[in-house]
Amino acid sequence: MDFTEIDREDFRNLLSEIAEAYMPFGKYGPEHYPPRGVPLTDLPPEYFTWFAERGWPKGRLGELMAMVSEIKATGAEQIFEPIRRARGGRVSVRKRRPNTDF
Repeated sequence: MDFTEIDREDFRNLLSEIAEAYMPFGKYGPEHYPPRGVPLTDLPPEYFTWFAERGWPKGRLGELMAMVSEIKATGAEQIFEPIRRARGGRVSVRKRRPNTDF
């Protein structure tokens, strides 16, 4: 389904599905961000670029990731703000610097 050819009800359903989708593996998966991993809406653009170049995961996860990537690439990321607010805010994926103060 092309993002530009989606009707309003289908888009609501897609956003609902995206809101419930978390990265199930890798550096943004549950092992590093327990208990569920990072929500797809909060994955950094570089991560989507990496998958776009090498291939999306198989199945619905890959489809959802490609759609989130396209939404972000078109500058429409603000559509995810109500989802983030409902979850309590954006998940930070920045690396934390180790505390070296003694």
